[in-house]
Amino acid sequence: MERFDAIVIGAGQAGPGVAGELAGNGRKVALIEYEQVGGTCLNHGCRPTKALRASAVAAHSARRAADFGVRTGEVRVDFPAVMQRMHTMIDSMRSGLSDWLDSLPSLEVIHQTARLISSTTGDHRVIAGDRELSTPEVYLDLGARAAVPPIPGLDEVDHLTEVELLQLTELPAELIVIGGSYIGCEFGQMFGRFGSRVTIIGSIAPREDPDVSSAIKDLLTGEGVRVVEARAEKVARDGDRISVSCDDGSIVTGSQLLIAAGRRPNIDLLGEDHGLEIDDRGFIAIDSRFATSVPGVWALGDINGHGAFTHTAYQDSQILLDPERTVDGRITAYAMFTDPPLGRVGMTQAEARSSGRRVLQAEVPMSSVSRAVLDSETIGLMRVLVDGDTEEVLGATFFGMHGDDLVQQLGLAMQAGVRYPQLRDALPIHPTVAEFIPTLMSSLTEL
Repeated sequence: MERFDAIVIGAGQAGPGVAGELAGNGRKVALIEYEQVGGTCLNHGCRPTKALRASAVAAHSARRAADFGVRTGEVRVDFPAVMQRMHTMIDSMRSGLSDWLDSLPSLEVIHQTARLISSTTGDHRVIAGDRELSTPEVYLDLGARAAVPPIPGLDEVDHLTEVELLQLTELPAELIVIGGSYIGCEFGQMFGRFGSRVTIIGSIAPREDPDVSSAIKDLLTGEGVRVVEARAEKVARDGDRISVSCDDGSIVTGSQLLIAAGRRPNIDLLGEDHGLEIDDRGFIAIDSRFATSVPGVWALGDINGHGAFTHTAYQDSQILLDPERTVDGRITAYAMFTDPPLGRVGMTQAEARSSGRRVLQAEVPMSSVSRAVLDSETIGLMRVLVDGDTEEVLGATFFGMHGDDLVQQLGLAMQAGVRYPQLRDALPIHPTVAEFIPTLMSSLTEL
């Protein structure tokens, strides 16, 4: 049996940082990854999809050029070139991460699936392929993968998750997307702009307030994406096409099917002898410093239920390596990267109404924001929620241009405990979208 000072399982957004820090301190470390280093974000999540998004935005902007007094010819999307641009970028980023990991003399990267056999009295055992390892410390960064719903007939039909979709070399003529949350909306809009005829089956952005979800739906349908707000009940092969029967009686057919129905943590990959407590939501139970129920085992990233984003996983590693910090009280902002994007932090209207607080609200349509009008990007709205008694910022929704960056200003304020009068009295730059944050804070009314 080979002994290591520490073993990190998973090379996503948390694992490499932890492994690198431990190895940099001279400890003998194994980093075990069953796929490619970089995890979901780098290989088939945030970064490749944003590279594709940039191409989709360019195509959309070119088609709208006449709105700005710019004359162009026919706009065609070279889909293989779009995909090659993305792969070139991602391959370079992945190579850079691999080279850094390989440069650490006391770190060994092992490409295998790891099975954990934990112990409460001594070293933990990790089985990696035909190797048996032991260590007093295990750091888990297992990540998550696409959840495939138990729809009758689905296992008999070729279908895609985001992993397979990002390997396509030919643009789907008709793309069916099951799932109307963030992944479904992002891919639906992108592939519609590339030239696919897209149908999304499911409720659009169901976690958001109804008016926000409706605005996102209007954005998509305005660009030609068909939305069927129903539940897929059956999938079948219809000649060389795919047929999806829905509970509202409608039948959707297309040439390709993308499953975008959520994600599931990869805890099952550890085997059945890990001995870890699983909470009632299906995540590994942790304390405020990521320690699990088994001494000497820590859980980071998507598997611990404290955020399922690249930025939360990365910050998990930063908190873990700083003994003065905990995950308690973390304010998590997030975004849906449609064009324009949705930025969100804190409470929704519905959550505010049920909170028992005296909530104040202000909102403004993007069509009233000078910079948005000047840029002809008037889709969406800005909304803030505050506590009328404590003056705390409770939440914000920015659906519109720069919404992904704007929401972080409110997230920072919430994390730092800044009260809304300080935001109201700040001096903004004109003309920017952010200049309306003080305006919002000056026009609060009872929710």
